[in-house]
Amino acid sequence: MFRYRFITPHRRGKWYPDLATAQHFAVQIGAGFLERRSGRFFAYRDTLLEMEPAPA
Repeated sequence: MFRYRFITPHRRGKWYPDLATAQHFAVQIGAGFLERRSGRFFAYRDTLLEMEPAPA
């Protein structure tokens, strides 16, 4: 299992247990946007996705 978070040049998101939750909250920190019709996430320029193994 992995944890996910998005990072912008000025903000860091919290770690989330799944990618969909991380994408949802990434919108709030200005890391991207969710398209309403398709539900796809689009990250803004200079946004990074970090992944790390979840702690046991």
